[in-house]
Amino acid sequence: MKVLVVDDDKFVTLSLKTILESDDDIEVVAMGNNGKDAIRLYNEHHPDVLLMDIRMEEMNGLDAAKEIFDTHKDARILFLTTFSDDDYIIKALYLGARGYLIKQDFECIIPSIKAVYSGQSVFGGEIVSKIPTLMQQTETPAAPPQIDPSLTPKELSIMEQVAKGLNNKEISEVLFLSEGTVRNYISTILEKLDLRDRTQLAIYYLKTVL
Repeated sequence: MKVLVVDDDKFVTLSLKTILESDDDIEVVAMGNNGKDAIRLYNEHHPDVLLMDIRMEEMNGLDAAKEIFDTHKDARILFLTTFSDDDYIIKALYLGARGYLIKQDFECIIPSIKAVYSGQSVFGGEIVSKIPTLMQQTETPAAPPQIDPSLTPKELSIMEQVAKGLNNKEISEVLFLSEGTVRNYISTILEKLDLRDRTQLAIYYLKTVL
């Protein structure tokens, strides 16, 4: 697995490289110190996962992520930062980040990178608990987003359970469906709404329905 590490503290990048490469499955292909480095190195190395800080000089991690996503829709970006700032979390979620970790949780970094590589989204408990409240905040008095009219009542029910954090097995038990049926519904919903994963699906539900 190829990982790109970007942080404005060179000591941190070197420490992260040491930590990550203690795992035989991980290779740190490059290190950068700001958002511009992240964009350049991502285009050069096409890493499997980008592990990146948010607050950096010249260009911050959020702006860099937006530019990377514009070119690489399937990019796996995991933010690792000192700050659990609400505004940062909202922007990271909207952009499509695969995870948001706090730097103090160093023991979680390798498992989180592997989870992101396998297609999962990783958010610490502190972050997840904030999401419902954060998604109801609006920066402008613009009209609320509308629910896609093509969504069926059953699809909305499944989206509600995803937004509550239930896995496929738990949803199948609540809605009396097989796990395979739930999985198929979720795949259909993601395709219908052009969303990347369950995290974006939960955000969509919280923004439009709640």
